[in-house]
Amino acid sequence: MIRRILLALDAGDSTPERIEQAAGRAHGQGYNGLSVPELAHDPFVLLTLAARATGSIALASGVAIAFARSPMTLAMQAADLQRISQGRFILGLGSQVQAHIERRFSMPWGRPAARMRDYVLAVRAIWAAFESGRLSYRGAFYTHTLLTPAFSPGSMPYGPPPVWIAAVGERMTEVAGEVGDGYIAHPFSSPDYLHDIALPALTRGAERAEREATATVVASPLVAIGVTPSERAAAAAAARRRIAFHASTPSYRPVMEFHGWGAVADQLGAAARQGRWEEMADLVDDEMLSTFAVVGDPESAATTVFERYGSLAEVLSIGLPAETTEKASVHFIRQLSSRATQP
Repeated sequence: MIRRILLALDAGDSTPERIEQAAGRAHGQGYNGLSVPELAHDPFVLLTLAARATGSIALASGVAIAFARSPMTLAMQAADLQRISQGRFILGLGSQVQAHIERRFSMPWGRPAARMRDYVLAVRAIWAAFESGRLSYRGAFYTHTLLTPAFSPGSMPYGPPPVWIAAVGERMTEVAGEVGDGYIAHPFSSPDYLHDIALPALTRGAERAEREATATVVASPLVAIGVTPSERAAAAAAARRRIAFHASTPSYRPVMEFHGWGAVADQLGAAARQGRWEEMADLVDDEMLSTFAVVGDPESAATTVFERYGSLAEVLSIGLPAETTEKASVHFIRQLSSRATQP
């Protein structure tokens, strides 16, 4: 049952110059929260600005790259943002891929699912130490045993933020079920993939940890909407380009294979390696487009989103292509909000 709707910002609005305006727009249009990606700017800086621009909507990192930071660094950033936002922060974490962690961030990589589990447990141990003053965490990848009073922010007046974990593969999804408060489904996860592969993995993780409830499921549907046929065509073309990019990535191949499109994934991967980016969208046919994206006018698209995800998720994280007009966007969120069950 959908209860909350977040606006997932794109690169254009995820800048220090535009984030406050975007936060105000999300609030004014009726979104329950804002999700800020880690792209060309630090998401915690952006979310701090967003927290100052609006006083009621939730603020999520969507997602911050966990392995680019030590658990202590991230725990302190998250605790500060939780304080600044007065308890509205949601810590969304992702692993990124090996090339970026090793070659862009110059950080260690290996066993990402097991590392993420240890990472989240370390962060939670550090938050607990902020309250108690005692830190003693020893895990498979991270060890934190020193926290003197001068370096502790002390009590967390709004409590620790919830931790949402982004995942595509089954092992990382199990980790989200085991130690996460929420599971962020990748936009490339179709409803069938969620139902047949991801949600059972989430349940397995919860059962392994003997948790009574599974993590909150956050669906991130690709949406291509427009009021006029030409607007819808432009939004659909943008969705095809994004699908082609995701489908060319080895990490997301299980989704393509699940749908029987392994050969197309091979073609897209070869095109990406050769830098033939402009040709890749042509390999995304109408069936693939309709599988991974919701295309239509605002009202019909809102109906389709709820038909596809209403029984699968509690939260929608909606990212609209930059080609989407403000009129279409406003109409769409109003249609979504009218269908959601508010908390």
